[in-house]
Amino acid sequence: MAPHVRPENVLKRAEELLAVDQAGDALNLLHEIITSKRTRNTPIASLEPIMLRFVELCVQLRKGKLAKEGLYTYKNVAQNTSVGSIEVVLKRFIDLSKEKVAEAQAQADRIALDTIDDLEASETPESIMLSTVSTEQTKDRTDRAVVTPWLKFLWEVYRTVLEILRNNARLEIMYQSTATQAFQFCLKFSRKTEFRRLCELLRNHLQSAAKNSSQVHAINLNDPDTLQRHLDTRFAQLSAAVELELWQEAFRSVEDIHTLLTISKRPAKPSMMANYYEKLTRIFLVSDNFLFHAAAASRYYNVRMQMKSLPEEEVTKTASTVLLSALSIPVINTSRVRAGTIDVDENKPKNARLSGLLNLSKSPSRASLLREALIHGVLARVSPEIRELYTILEVDFHPLSICKKITPILSWIAADPKLSRYIAPLHQVILTRLFQQLSQVYDAVKLGFVLKLVDFPEPFTVSRTTIEKFIMNGCKKGELAIRVNHAADSITFESDVYAVSKATDAQVTLQATPPEIVRGELARLGKSLFAVVNVVDSGYLAEREAAKKGAIERAVVGVEAEHRAALERKTMIEARAKEAESILQKREEDESKKRILKQQQEAAAEQKRLAEEMRKRELERIRRELEAVEEQKKRKLADEIIAAGVKLDPHSLESMDTDKLREVQIEQVEKKTKDMQERLRATAKRIDHLERAYRKAEIPLLEKDYEKQKETDLVLHKERHKAKVEQSKELFDHRQLLKKRLVRMVGDYEEFKEKLLH
Repeated sequence: MAPHVRPENVLKRAEELLAVDQAGDALNLLHEIITSKRTRNTPIASLEPIMLRFVELCVQLRKGKLAKEGLYTYKNVAQNTSVGSIEVVLKRFIDLSKEKVAEAQAQADRIALDTIDDLEASETPESIMLSTVSTEQTKDRTDRAVVTPWLKFLWEVYRTVLEILRNNARLEIMYQSTATQAFQFCLKFSRKTEFRRLCELLRNHLQSAAKNSSQVHAINLNDPDTLQRHLDTRFAQLSAAVELELWQEAFRSVEDIHTLLTISKRPAKPSMMANYYEKLTRIFLVSDNFLFHAAAASRYYNVRMQMKSLPEEEVTKTASTVLLSALSIPVINTSRVRAGTIDVDENKPKNARLSGLLNLSKSPSRASLLREALIHGVLARVSPEIRELYTILEVDFHPLSICKKITPILSWIAADPKLSRYIAPLHQVILTRLFQQLSQVYDAVKLGFVLKLVDFPEPFTVSRTTIEKFIMNGCKKGELAIRVNHAADSITFESDVYAVSKATDAQVTLQATPPEIVRGELARLGKSLFAVVNVVDSGYLAEREAAKKGAIERAVVGVEAEHRAALERKTMIEARAKEAESILQKREEDESKKRILKQQQEAAAEQKRLAEEMRKRELERIRRELEAVEEQKKRKLADEIIAAGVKLDPHSLESMDTDKLREVQIEQVEKKTKDMQERLRATAKRIDHLERAYRKAEIPLLEKDYEKQKETDLVLHKERHKAKVEQSKELFDHRQLLKKRLVRMVGDYEEFKEKLLH
């Protein structure tokens, strides 16, 4: 399209091209006018219909790259004057793409149905042969051929729109709406890869908005409304990630939400925080992190209790989940290893990070979570089975019947799909409590006796191998002190009297352990010996007083000398610091002067170079413009000469200038004028002679035509006269009949007339 074409006429020209099935040319025409520099001054009211038609053609032809270029240009033109127009065009772009996907799905379904000739035949020879070389079904192949291209295009549309709308506060609402639609797209079509890319794209946009906050119309994250919209989008992202079971993306979304909540000056809504903690419970449960799963469940319960008018059934279910998740936390810390006599927690940095996500001041523990549950009255709201489980595991002491009492409760828990996931960790807790309580009663027991105690029914059975692995893991972590004797088929509970006790707060003890006995005896022995020395040795107190007095005198004597030495050392250090500071300052000043001088020299050289380059570019530009003007004139003259019917050699055309072309044009005009005059003279002479011959030949033919016309007129007159007579006769007969009918009414008429007159 020529650059001078008015935008008002472009739409009409595009419709004409579409009428003759030239959609590609129409799209190029619209793209050229949209990206033209002259269009920047065009009113938005004139440009918006062109943009709407442009995006329709881009969707129809699946030209995503052209659409992206045109939309970027339109955004730059309209963002300062008409933001609503940008939203209208982009919404139209998205809606058309979604309609195309729906049409493609309907077409694929029709194709799949049309390929079925016999509804009663389950397999066809073609499908059997195809299944031997491919595992794909017919519908899968049809979807890939028909639907997949439009799905790719729709995904490209979402990316393009998000890129166009990013980091612009005036387009922020549509940006968030488009992101939500993209999440729904990923959910509807199970696009996990695209969802990961979408999350990363939104994360990059947020980082870019934070960096470019000083730009015009930039996103201001300090605005509460803006931050709330970003939070809503991240919560939608979190819900989609959980629904797609992309747990890593879900965790990263949680981190994004926590960062935004930290920035936010407005407290989050309880419903929003409840959703936040509920998603965290699911993420931690999938990762088998039962400690933080229970902590997240506790936080979720606290937030839910702040919300009014909750059904009693929901409160009981939530409280049961909180207490059961806390009871399911393994008593043996799997992340703790023993380095000599020191316990080292490998996951301490990770736990601190997770605690921050839960807004906890310190990392939670099993005992603290159980204590918090009791403080908040969870035990009174849970179901009776969970309350009984807590009593068995944390209150009562019954090593010989603990498993038997818990078996019915495990069956009840397994019947609930949401609680059955706690069965496996509960087994670890039950075994830990069993061995802890057995160690307080027995020194050694048979392994078969232990197997009888943990004789759970199906499907909760615990094998001998599982018990031995559990014992080895507990001993490795330093939580258990058990030796397995395979020869005697027994286990021995060993006790180090000097070991630090690891008993939890909730563990019930029947008697004092050997370490507690040793610590108590040593403390009592020390107190007794100190009292005996004070009574038996009378000089002991005098020696202690003398030693104390001598130490005080030495301190008084040495304190003054030490004070003087400290002052001298302080003075010397200050002097050296001042000297070093002055040397450093002088060195920095010298370096600063050298750096400034060097920068000035470089700036002057750069300025000179830029000026020279600018002068050269300006001269080159002027030369190119002159050559372009000359070439345009030359091309225009050549087009006129070629249009006049003169054949020009392309090779000779390059060597000809405008003057030579003008001479050729003048010669051609003179020659054409002369030829035209000669043709006119010959034509006039030929027409004169031809007209005279026509008239001579026409005279006899006119006489014959006159005679024939008279005969035809006479016949026609007779026919018309005859028809007229017949018509008059028919009319007369009709009127005679009418008269006979009306004569019978004359008497009545006269009588009625007389009555009226008299």
